Amino acid sequence: MPGELSPREMIGTKLLMENDRVRIWELALAPGERSSLHEHDNDYVVVQVYGDKVAVEPHPDTKSIYKNFQEEPVIPGRAIYVGKGGLEVAYNSGDKPYLELIVELKD
Repeated sequence: MPGELSPREMIGTKLLMENDRVRIWELALAPGERSSLHEHDNDYVVVQVYGDKVAVEPHPDTKSIYKNFQEEPVIPGRAIYVGKGGLEVAYNSGDKPYLELIVELKD
């Protein structure tokens, strides 16, 4: 896989695949666990795999349209398109392990 990514570019917990058009990430969080602060430089699609609740904690400098803490129920198989610009922390606010796949669109 191409070069090292900075911590803010690590939008998931594990990079599964990358080519010139996409990066595919896994984001796995234990109950109560938070991801590192990361920035979405590209549009992306999130596919929820399992869990019960997940939240996003936007950083005050986010460029996303989502500016406030947002918590949602997990619906396995749900796909969500999100535009670039987010500077945030993902938070497993539920009681079950959380897993999602992130397809980062590089074009």
